[in-house]
Amino acid sequence: MSTRRIAQSSYTITIAISLTLCHHAYADTPAEAVQLPASTVTARMTQEDPKDVPISLSVISGEQLRVQRLDTLESALRNTAGVSVNSSGGPNDFNVLIRGVGSLYQMSMDDSSVAFNIDGVPVSSRSLGFETLDVERIEVLKGPQGTLSGAIGQAGAVNITTRQPTRELQGYVRGEVGQQGQFLSEGAIGGPLSDQLSGRLAVRSAGYDSWIDNDQNNHPLTKPRNEAFRGSLLWDVNDDTHVLFSAERQKTKRATNSLVLRPYGSDPSLDLSPGLFDDNYKTTERYAIKLDHDFANSRLTSTTATSTADFEGLIAYDSKLMGALYGTPSEFWVVDKSFERSWSQDVHLSALPDADVFWVTGLAATRNERSYDTPRNTYGTSGAKFRDFTTTTYAGYGEATFPLTERLKLTTGYRHSWDRKTYDGQYFAGSDAVNDSRKLTDHYGTGRAALSYAISPQTNVYVQLARGYKSGGFNDYASQVSDSQPYKAAVSKTAELGFKSETADRRGSLNGALFFTRVHDDHLLGYDAATFATNAFNADTRTRGAELEGSWHFDHGLTLAASATYLDAKITSAVLGIQAGDVNAGNRTPDVPRWSGNFNASWKHPLGSVASLGDTTLNTSLNYHLVGERAADPQNHFNLDNYEKLDLRAGLESRFGEVYAFADNLLNQTYDTYGFYSDPVAYGAPARRRTLGVGYTYQF
Repeated sequence: MSTRRIAQSSYTITIAISLTLCHHAYADTPAEAVQLPASTVTARMTQEDPKDVPISLSVISGEQLRVQRLDTLESALRNTAGVSVNSSGGPNDFNVLIRGVGSLYQMSMDDSSVAFNIDGVPVSSRSLGFETLDVERIEVLKGPQGTLSGAIGQAGAVNITTRQPTRELQGYVRGEVGQQGQFLSEGAIGGPLSDQLSGRLAVRSAGYDSWIDNDQNNHPLTKPRNEAFRGSLLWDVNDDTHVLFSAERQKTKRATNSLVLRPYGSDPSLDLSPGLFDDNYKTTERYAIKLDHDFANSRLTSTTATSTADFEGLIAYDSKLMGALYGTPSEFWVVDKSFERSWSQDVHLSALPDADVFWVTGLAATRNERSYDTPRNTYGTSGAKFRDFTTTTYAGYGEATFPLTERLKLTTGYRHSWDRKTYDGQYFAGSDAVNDSRKLTDHYGTGRAALSYAISPQTNVYVQLARGYKSGGFNDYASQVSDSQPYKAAVSKTAELGFKSETADRRGSLNGALFFTRVHDDHLLGYDAATFATNAFNADTRTRGAELEGSWHFDHGLTLAASATYLDAKITSAVLGIQAGDVNAGNRTPDVPRWSGNFNASWKHPLGSVASLGDTTLNTSLNYHLVGERAADPQNHFNLDNYEKLDLRAGLESRFGEVYAFADNLLNQTYDTYGFYSDPVAYGAPARRRTLGVGYTYQF
């Protein structure tokens, strides 16, 4: 599909919904129509109507995650307007850009432009492999979120809210099987344990066979498996005080990066020793205590958390890629190991929900200790590398929205942060070792100012100016002392003009935004595949674009939702001397399509009473995702092709649960999730082609 056709399709879908909204927005609610419940988000640490929040955000409900089968955070973000994800498939390898803003190449495990929070606890961007197990909703906040998220919210933030214990018995079970060894089984149960205690437990086991075969045995390259667990306990001390304890553990085994010589052909394959990735794993754990106490006019919230991430992964160049790169068709592999431990504490005081004036003020502290080591490769331990890092951050913040007139509101927010980072490295060349140690300190301010105006009770327009910041640091991938010079902090300035509208009966919504961002000294990792040397560089970028999102709940169970995004993202400063090639001013920002769009149609149609099944309902969901052509790397050596992804789910629901069938990537396209160029070849990671399967779910 051409870029022009993608643009036309995106706008046709979205404008169709827009016209429907315009026709109905101020019409009287039909007598037979059902008033839909109000939705709330916690984008600013308290419950608010998303229409009243003066920033752009997309909300993915738990029902959407289930029906559209978005079982990982990565898959959910790929379906979100304005979000790009670069991943070669490993559990420790994700780069996320929102509206074209993000690291050009990540330099370290903490080099992210997007903040990720689970139930108010900050987590590493390397946790994108998280399963969306028992999730209530995902909020994607777009544009700098420096007031509440600090130096990792330069491009935006992703807030994940899991389902909490309730005073009623609730739960579900779900199971799936599909082609290429795909399976999933999960369940959750929660409810009261005593007069003051409620609990909830959720578990999942899932896996699949790699869609990339091994030429040496004609079997799948690997068979990744994932296990996840979450438990939570809610203690209602009294009407004003509540304490939530939560624990979570996830483990992924045998997952790996896929570095496949392009073009892939109809059946992508690698030529590697069987069983090479059997010892790959990543285990993450998170423990948190959240305390809420309501005063007469405010709420005190304290969140204390600790988390760990233990990773070991073998990354391999197969014989075909090595032959194309070096003329020596023999496999080469490297083992990477990392361990990360984090502590965080946040205490804030905020207005109660539905207060006339929104405000929040707080203090935050985080401590992160991690290692990133390369203990061995194909040739042994003579080139081993060991690196240790610490990051300590303290911050104070505050934000308020208050009325200037009956319809006009002003929002101001500011955060000041203090960073201290250390690095210690040891590099071996045979039996000789070279040690290196460095320190880095920084302090900086981030925040925003916005004006919002209520055209009507259902429609708000807003304008926002924001300053974002992404801390400097040390190169995780340094192969020698000369590679470990610290990279600079990146500073961004953003302007946005937008509107939010919903109908009086909440059946329809329409949101749109125009935005412009400049980033000074964004992060760019220079990598030379011939020598494996890595160096840190910085480059300026500029992004401008537009977004439009709309949805409409029709009578008779039909819901349509669509979005269209236009992004013009460019590198504005030349960077010379990179081993893989110079970056020229005017090059396109990698991984950012000029056009993208999404369309979803969900239909629940009653079929009446069917024999012993009782009342039955046909549930269908069709999701169509468009992604335009985008540059594969900052040098713009080649482009990744545009693609269409069509997913379908159809089920029959009765009092015994729901039985359904699904088809992922129904159009059977082999599209790219990652691309890299090393003279004279290009390689990348092809996505899974069409997969068919069946499932069952029961909710109570």
